[in-house]
Formats: sequence, structure tokens, C-alpha cells
Amino acid sequence: MVRFNLFSTDGCHLCEQAIGMFYYAKQHKLIADDIELGIVDIVSDKKLVDAYGERIPVLFSCQTQAELGWPFELDELVSWISSEK
Repeated sequence: MVRFNLFSTDGCHLCEQAIGMFYYAKQHKLIADDIELGIVDIVSDKKLVDAYGERIPVLFSCQTQAELGWPFELDELVSWISSEK
């Protein structure tokens, strides 16, 4: 499995859009089946709030530690995930 984390928090409508976009891409086979998404709620960690509080949603590659910050479109998401895999 290749893991990506989405830094997020409850009630963030942009985060919900990013999550939906990821699962749309996965459902429509635009990204590989071995791609996994973890949702990380930043609110419980002050360091994460400091780093991402003004920037969420941010997609994070657990493989390379690279980040894709919002805003992004579906094609950007798919391309970035493919390049980080």
C-alpha cells in the first residue's frame, strides 16, 4: 500500500471536497487500488495546527513527505499522486 494523509479538521468544507475528490478518483480508477488515504485531524496536535491551520486541506505523501496544498483540481490530484507513488 502507498499511503497519503490528508491534514483536515471537522467542519472544513474544503477538506470534504478534497476527500470526495480523492475517492472519486479512486472509484473511477484514475489512481491505483493500492493507494490509501488517511485523514489526520489537526486539532488535537498543536504542532499540526501551527503548520497547517491556515492551509488545510493539505495532502501529504507518507513516502516522500511532499505536500499538495489546496486549491487543486482533480487532474492535479491524480497527476501528483501518480508522481509521488
